[in-house]
Amino acid sequence: MATILLVEDEKSILQFVRDALEDADYTVLSAEDGLNALKLAREKQIDLVLLDIGLPGLDGFSVCRVLREDLHIPILIVSARQSDADKVQGFGVGADDYIMKPFSIRELLARVQAHLRREQRYRQPKRRMALLKSGGLSIDMERHEVSSGTTSLALSRKEFEVLCLLARHAGQVFARDVIFDRVWQDDTESYLETVTEHIKRIRSKLARVDAHTEYIKTIWGVGYKWEPSVTQISRSSSSSTY
Repeated sequence: MATILLVEDEKSILQFVRDALEDADYTVLSAEDGLNALKLAREKQIDLVLLDIGLPGLDGFSVCRVLREDLHIPILIVSARQSDADKVQGFGVGADDYIMKPFSIRELLARVQAHLRREQRYRQPKRRMALLKSGGLSIDMERHEVSSGTTSLALSRKEFEVLCLLARHAGQVFARDVIFDRVWQDDTESYLETVTEHIKRIRSKLARVDAHTEYIKTIWGVGYKWEPSVTQISRSSSSSTY
């Protein structure tokens, strides 16, 4: 079964969640502060992180930001903070989900299982993948790489999936809720701000390698579309569902 890193400074909550995860046959590693969480994440093979925000020392937002630079696994924030600003910040630093306290353990386990299933599907060989060349970019969906010339873009998994969804359907406008459903596929309360934050980060990274091309265009009141036409599509023997 998967190994989960549980980061929580409230001992009673940590023990309660740990027991529930272990009852569900997960291996659980735990940390009560941000620095120990980072240490465990670097030393152990982790499949998913459950991360509180209000940690002593290094807070959860900072931990998430650092983890996202090195890891492509699901990171789920679990917090008592319920403001939209906190949710936006959480998604902005790379969280894949935001679960508010108090929560039901059944919902928590369901979210964990859903993210791990998607991670497993992501790692499985796919069919009919393609190499797209658009503007000055090469998008290799088999290797999950985006490059401009000899420069590769460091994209998180969700950033890559959003970029691929738009690039594969160049010229088609996608509303934020459609992007959320296609990429996150969560049957949960949709925080559409995460789409906006991911689009901002993708644009920023694209601008570093091609400052003269507007790859993602905002259609105000409607959504986003990929502006440059796809000039070449090379298909391999393996399928993309983006």
